[in-house]
Amino acid sequence: MTVSVQVEDFDAGAQLNKLRLASPSIGALVSFIGQVRDINDGDSINTLTLEHYPGMTESALQAIEAEAKSRWDILDSLIIHRVGTLEPLDQIVLVAVVSAHRGEAFKACEFIMDFLKTQAPFWKKEATAQGERWVDAKLSDDIALKQWQK
Repeated sequence: MTVSVQVEDFDAGAQLNKLRLASPSIGALVSFIGQVRDINDGDSINTLTLEHYPGMTESALQAIEAEAKSRWDILDSLIIHRVGTLEPLDQIVLVAVVSAHRGEAFKACEFIMDFLKTQAPFWKKEATAQGERWVDAKLSDDIALKQWQK
Protein backbone atom coordinates (compact mmCIF):
# COMPACT_ATOMS: atom_id res chain seq x y z
CA MET A 1 0.00 0.00 0.00
CA THR A 2 1.43 3.31 -1.08
CA VAL A 3 0.50 6.84 -0.08
CA SER A 4 2.08 9.97 -1.55
CA VAL A 5 1.16 13.60 -0.89
CA GLN A 6 3.06 15.74 -3.37
CA VAL A 7 3.23 19.00 -5.28
CA GLU A 8 4.44 17.33 -8.48
CA ASP A 9 2.11 15.93 -11.12
CA PHE A 10 2.01 12.17 -11.62
CA ASP A 11 2.01 9.87 -14.64
CA ALA A 12 -1.19 7.92 -14.06
CA GLY A 13 -0.46 5.37 -16.78
CA ALA A 14 2.97 4.56 -15.40
CA GLN A 15 1.65 4.35 -11.83
CA LEU A 16 -1.20 2.03 -12.83
CA ASN A 17 1.06 -0.16 -14.92
CA LYS A 18 3.53 -0.53 -12.05
CA LEU A 19 0.72 -1.53 -9.69
CA ARG A 20 -0.87 -3.90 -12.22
CA LEU A 21 2.36 -5.73 -12.98
CA ALA A 22 3.35 -6.22 -9.33
CA SER A 23 1.78 -9.69 -9.01
CA PRO A 24 0.38 -12.41 -11.26
CA SER A 25 -2.40 -12.87 -8.66
CA ILE A 26 -3.95 -9.57 -9.75
CA GLY A 27 -7.09 -10.04 -11.82
CA ALA A 28 -8.55 -6.56 -11.49
CA LEU A 29 -7.33 -2.98 -11.26
CA VAL A 30 -9.82 -0.21 -10.50
CA SER A 31 -8.75 3.42 -10.49
CA PHE A 32 -10.09 6.91 -10.04
CA ILE A 33 -8.45 10.15 -11.18
CA GLY A 34 -9.80 13.45 -9.93
CA GLN A 35 -8.96 16.69 -11.70
CA VAL A 36 -9.61 20.40 -11.25
CA ARG A 37 -12.81 21.61 -12.91
CA ASP A 38 -13.09 25.04 -14.49
CA ILE A 39 -16.41 25.78 -12.78
CA ASN A 40 -17.85 25.20 -9.31
CA ASP A 41 -21.13 26.43 -7.86
CA GLY A 42 -21.71 28.44 -11.04
CA ASP A 43 -18.43 30.36 -10.88
CA SER A 44 -15.39 30.01 -13.12
CA ILE A 45 -12.36 28.68 -11.28
CA ASN A 46 -8.94 30.11 -12.07
CA THR A 47 -6.98 28.02 -9.57
CA LEU A 48 -7.53 25.57 -6.74
CA THR A 49 -5.09 25.58 -3.83
CA LEU A 50 -4.91 22.52 -1.59
CA GLU A 51 -3.33 22.83 1.85
CA HIS A 52 -2.58 20.10 4.39
CA TYR A 53 -0.62 19.23 7.51
CA PRO A 54 2.43 17.14 6.50
CA GLY A 55 2.67 13.93 8.47
CA MET A 56 -0.90 14.11 9.70
CA THR A 57 -2.26 13.87 6.16
CA GLU A 58 -0.16 10.84 5.21
CA SER A 59 -1.18 9.08 8.44
CA ALA A 60 -4.85 9.73 7.71
CA LEU A 61 -4.52 8.36 4.17
CA GLN A 62 -2.68 5.27 5.43
CA ALA A 63 -5.48 4.65 7.94
CA ILE A 64 -8.07 4.90 5.15
CA GLU A 65 -6.10 2.38 3.07
CA ALA A 66 -5.74 0.03 6.03
CA GLU A 67 -9.49 0.18 6.68
CA ALA A 68 -10.21 -0.68 3.03
CA LYS A 69 -7.82 -3.63 3.23
CA SER A 70 -9.55 -4.88 6.39
CA ARG A 71 -12.96 -4.77 4.69
CA TRP A 72 -12.15 -6.22 1.27
CA ASP A 73 -9.79 -8.83 -0.10
CA ILE A 74 -7.49 -6.45 -1.96
CA LEU A 75 -3.89 -7.14 -2.85
CA ASP A 76 -2.59 -3.58 -2.94
CA SER A 77 -3.63 0.04 -3.27
CA LEU A 78 -2.21 3.40 -4.21
CA ILE A 79 -3.18 6.94 -3.22
CA ILE A 80 -1.42 9.93 -4.76
CA HIS A 81 -2.84 13.30 -3.71
CA ARG A 82 -1.45 16.61 -4.87
CA VAL A 83 -1.19 19.79 -2.85
CA GLY A 84 -0.31 23.35 -3.80
CA THR A 85 -1.88 25.55 -6.46
CA LEU A 86 -3.48 23.76 -9.41
CA GLU A 87 -5.29 24.92 -12.54
CA PRO A 88 -8.29 23.48 -14.40
CA LEU A 89 -7.47 20.11 -16.00
CA ASP A 90 -4.62 19.47 -13.53
CA GLN A 91 -4.79 16.09 -11.84
CA ILE A 92 -5.52 16.21 -8.10
CA VAL A 93 -5.77 12.61 -6.97
CA LEU A 94 -5.16 9.06 -8.13
CA VAL A 95 -6.64 6.16 -6.21
CA ALA A 96 -6.05 2.63 -7.48
CA VAL A 97 -6.85 -0.76 -6.03
CA VAL A 98 -5.85 -4.23 -7.23
CA SER A 99 -7.42 -7.53 -6.27
CA ALA A 100 -8.03 -10.98 -7.65
CA HIS A 101 -11.61 -10.04 -8.60
CA ARG A 102 -13.24 -6.80 -9.76
CA GLY A 103 -15.97 -6.59 -7.13
CA GLU A 104 -13.53 -6.21 -4.25
CA ALA A 105 -11.46 -3.64 -6.16
CA PHE A 106 -14.50 -1.52 -7.13
CA LYS A 107 -15.85 -1.41 -3.58
CA ALA A 108 -12.48 -0.64 -2.02
CA CYS A 109 -11.71 2.13 -4.53
CA GLU A 110 -15.09 3.80 -3.97
CA PHE A 111 -14.68 3.49 -0.19
CA ILE A 112 -11.23 5.10 -0.31
CA MET A 113 -12.51 8.01 -2.42
CA ASP A 114 -15.55 8.57 -0.20
CA PHE A 115 -13.35 8.66 2.89
CA LEU A 116 -10.77 10.89 1.18
CA LYS A 117 -13.45 13.46 0.34
CA THR A 118 -14.72 13.64 3.91
CA GLN A 119 -12.05 12.44 6.34
CA ALA A 120 -8.66 13.40 4.87
CA PRO A 121 -7.20 16.64 6.27
CA PHE A 122 -7.06 18.74 3.11
CA TRP A 123 -8.30 22.31 2.81
CA LYS A 124 -9.28 23.69 -0.60
CA LYS A 125 -9.37 27.32 -1.66
CA GLU A 126 -10.67 28.42 -5.05
CA ALA A 127 -9.63 31.57 -6.86
CA THR A 128 -12.47 33.02 -8.92
CA ALA A 129 -13.05 36.33 -10.70
CA GLN A 130 -14.99 37.38 -7.58
CA GLY A 131 -12.06 36.55 -5.27
CA GLU A 132 -10.86 33.63 -3.19
CA ARG A 133 -13.10 31.32 -1.18
CA TRP A 134 -12.69 28.19 0.89
CA VAL A 135 -14.52 25.14 -0.43
CA ASP A 136 -17.04 23.73 2.03
CA ALA A 137 -17.76 20.04 2.41
CA LYS A 138 -20.65 18.85 0.26
CA LEU A 139 -23.72 17.16 1.66
CA SER A 140 -23.51 14.58 -1.12
CA ASP A 141 -20.04 13.54 0.14
CA ASP A 142 -21.38 13.09 3.68
CA ILE A 143 -24.27 11.00 2.34
CA ALA A 144 -21.87 8.81 0.33
CA LEU A 145 -19.76 8.26 3.45
CA LYS A 146 -22.74 6.98 5.45
CA GLN A 147 -23.06 3.88 3.27
CA TRP A 148 -19.72 2.64 4.62
CA GLN A 149 -20.25 3.28 8.30
CA LYS A 150 -20.58 0.14 10.37
